[in-house]
Amino acid sequence: MVELNAHLQGVLDTLPTKPGCYLMKDAEGQVIYVGKAINLRNRVRSYFHSGQDQDLKTRQLVQRIRDIEWIVVGSELEALILEMNLIKKYRPRYNIRLKDDKRYPYIKVHWADPFPKVTVTRQMVRDGSRYFGPYTSVWAVHQTLDVLRRIFPYLTCDRVITGKDERPCLYYDIKLCSGPCIGAISQTSYRQMISDLCEFLEGRTAPIVERLRSEMEQAAEELHFERAAALRDQIFAIERVVEKQKVINNEQIDSDVIAIARDNGEACVQVFFIRQGKLIGREYFILEGAMGEPDKEVIEEFIKQFYSEAASIPQQVLLPQEVEEAQIISQWLHNRRGGEKVELIVPRNGPPQELLQMATENAVETLRALKAQWEADTNRQSQALAELQEALGLPEPPNRIECYDISNTQGTAAVGSMVVFEQGIPRKSLYRRFNIQTVSGPDDFASMEEVLTRRFRRYLSAQQEREAPGSKLDPAFAFLPDLLIVDGGKGQLSRAVAVLQSFELEDRVTVVGLAKQQEEIFRPGQKESLLLPRHSQALFLIQRIRDEAHRFAITAHRNRRGKAGLASRLDAVPGIGPARRKALLQKFGSIEAIQQASLEELMSVKGINEETALALKTMLD
Repeated sequence: MVELNAHLQGVLDTLPTKPGCYLMKDAEGQVIYVGKAINLRNRVRSYFHSGQDQDLKTRQLVQRIRDIEWIVVGSELEALILEMNLIKKYRPRYNIRLKDDKRYPYIKVHWADPFPKVTVTRQMVRDGSRYFGPYTSVWAVHQTLDVLRRIFPYLTCDRVITGKDERPCLYYDIKLCSGPCIGAISQTSYRQMISDLCEFLEGRTAPIVERLRSEMEQAAEELHFERAAALRDQIFAIERVVEKQKVINNEQIDSDVIAIARDNGEACVQVFFIRQGKLIGREYFILEGAMGEPDKEVIEEFIKQFYSEAASIPQQVLLPQEVEEAQIISQWLHNRRGGEKVELIVPRNGPPQELLQMATENAVETLRALKAQWEADTNRQSQALAELQEALGLPEPPNRIECYDISNTQGTAAVGSMVVFEQGIPRKSLYRRFNIQTVSGPDDFASMEEVLTRRFRRYLSAQQEREAPGSKLDPAFAFLPDLLIVDGGKGQLSRAVAVLQSFELEDRVTVVGLAKQQEEIFRPGQKESLLLPRHSQALFLIQRIRDEAHRFAITAHRNRRGKAGLASRLDAVPGIGPARRKALLQKFGSIEAIQQASLEELMSVKGINEETALALKTMLD
């Protein structure tokens, strides 16, 4: 029995007995676990009564819980869907989840357009397009599109297609576009080609080849030999790709085969995509938060998260073992497939079981290769940190490195950037930007001094807040860096040293300046600069950190300058104040749109009369 504070006990006492989802939070208010239950009261209370029967991960979770929110829903299926959405939104550290900071890429066919294009996207929207994926690699997507474009030469330009252009682009000449812009292909034929492309991606190639062969024979009979030759080449290209697709069985059933490999807490899931009896592709996915969880729970969570993002659902999903929520998951997949039946099957023998074994072997090999790559990367990072430790005479490798840069244009819209690397890896959640407030004109030295002063003032505040109960600390400022890098030479370094001394931190933080030209490292109190070996891992790491700080500063500066420029141009117009400026931007969205608007459109904005509208047209042109 876990000892509870009054707040948590009150939450447990008032839990409903209905189905729903629960969100467990830590002392900082972060969602650390999302779960669902048919009976919220029984499920949530069980966490605090199981004691030693719980695994280590669950015991650690329970020890960190400081608050619980719950949401009641109407059914178990609604709870399943809500749970998936909440996990996707919060990515709680104690849930099993797909390892990816961004959305997976898809192939998007813009079917709603008169002449559909084919692009890569990371988000599916209901705009009439057709989607294929997800894929785990943008590189793999573009490789697929390279093949597709040679077979189905779809257009990629932004021309308005009328069929009456005088000349096509280069892609038509090298047979990577079918030339709808010059009328070389009709809209009907072009859309048929894109439809074939979609069928091809779904593994349904036989009907395409059969129709193309019929068209080729007809073209030959009509003595359209050039057209017949083009169709022949297209058929050959399709057949070359199809030859590489392994025939699994003669059943015309679409299946996904899911297998899992585990190693020291890592979990790799391999998916084979079987369409019309052929293996048309495979992808692997890494899951986080799987340590200590049984295979069936990892597989179950993967199914829910993968098929919530998948562009299509097959008739069958072959699994290595039974999952507890098979019935409710099948119901959910049935709905996602438009009311068509979806079976979750655990094959025991025959070709399906052999296919599952092959997928498992692939998962094992994939995980082994990934772990070798991760270890190589870790070794490089460890080597870089060890080299830095030796070069700078540090007592131990610098675990946390912070780098600062200043970006401005003639002293306007100045911004300072702070980037953080931990264990040699960027921690983007800890990056921060500073809008320079106290410096006039292009004074990078004073700007750096302001940024560092604000950073370490936040550190001192965080130390005081640690003592306050329930306080939420910003992890970007709550800890000191082992190594502080300022982008610049001796001048910037001297300002950084002065700031550290003012906070009495000069003995706790090692600081260096990095000059751009020769990658020289300047250290306090030493006249000679330090040059790291040209091909050392330490230099590569320092350069990467500096470049990241520079990139982050420039991005922040451009954003601030853009906003300032937008505001100043409108503010210069007589009769335009903050309220009218806001109203104009809400209606038109940009300076360009305001420039293109008619007088009547401008006067439709509240507060804009004819005189002000004329002033806008005159001063913005």
